[in-house]
Amino acid sequence: MDVTFDGTVVRGGPAARERFYDARGYGRPDDGGVVLAPVEAAHLLFRGDLDSVADRRPGTDGRQLDFPAVLNSTAVSEVAFFVYKDLRDRGFYLSPVDRDGPGGAGEFAVYPRGQGPWDDEVAYRVRAVSERATVDAGALRGLADPVDDRARGSDREPTGVLAVVDEESELTYLELGVPTVSGSTHHDLPSVEGDLLADRVLVRDPPDPLYGRAFYGQPLDEGVQLSLVEAAHLARAGVLAVDGGAAGVIERGRAVEGDRFDRRLGAYGALRTAGIVPKTGFKFGADFRTYDDVVDVEDLGHSERLVRVLPPAHSFAPRDLALDVRLAHGVRKRMVYALSGADEGFGWLSVGRLTP
Repeated sequence: MDVTFDGTVVRGGPAARERFYDARGYGRPDDGGVVLAPVEAAHLLFRGDLDSVADRRPGTDGRQLDFPAVLNSTAVSEVAFFVYKDLRDRGFYLSPVDRDGPGGAGEFAVYPRGQGPWDDEVAYRVRAVSERATVDAGALRGLADPVDDRARGSDREPTGVLAVVDEESELTYLELGVPTVSGSTHHDLPSVEGDLLADRVLVRDPPDPLYGRAFYGQPLDEGVQLSLVEAAHLARAGVLAVDGGAAGVIERGRAVEGDRFDRRLGAYGALRTAGIVPKTGFKFGADFRTYDDVVDVEDLGHSERLVRVLPPAHSFAPRDLALDVRLAHGVRKRMVYALSGADEGFGWLSVGRLTP
């Protein structure tokens, strides 16, 4: 079958369109024929559905390219190829997403099983990365909220997925989401007084609701000790009176933690405003563990999520994402990242394991 590579895409005639697009969802129709992204052509070569591709790039003399030659070219990333192949093996039709050229970003629109590029619905938006790559937090949030696919008129909001290819070419799929951050824990509290210590605040005569219902601090003999982030939040809200006021607590927090304190305090306040109780997540390697619906500490359920607070320009190593998700899954929680300083205060990103 006569198909040619022009350096950007692979083109075939009406017979190629009928065999590859109409019957099996490869490529896109174009002027009676079909246009294939290089990764799609590589998969057809790998399967033996194509014997070779004629190289029509200037200076190549029309040589024939086989599968190793195409995979070894700069037109195809082997990381993207392994993801494409795996999803095809799982029974999905998928199309490269054109960003900076066909499949240039290693992204794919994956259709629900039984559907293909001729349908409007997209099940997953997948980005392929190597385990050695770094991934920008903002890019992950964009992948978690793929507005452009919803704009196509699909009834289903596609799921953003990061597909990580490790050094042995095995795949781990991480599901991305923009979580709804809300709970029902709202309690009116009376004013209290506290003493600022080295890195916490002691409330000597706390009212019962402070810990028992609103779940602030930890009991200590006849008092309650507050973390600096809890104390700063309460002082800002006018509930806690302490020497130096909220500014004094925040100054102490910055002396202890640096800029990280401001990020954690911002996330803490956003969670409390949303009716969620954040408590330390130190034992889990996170900033917070959270409880959505606290009525009485004596009847406290399991925390629902782990939260790490990060700057919006943070770059993730896929290995760190996999570690966080594995730990959260092992303790039956959802991993959530709070990206402080985002345009609307916080950009929330949730990550979990996925089997497509």
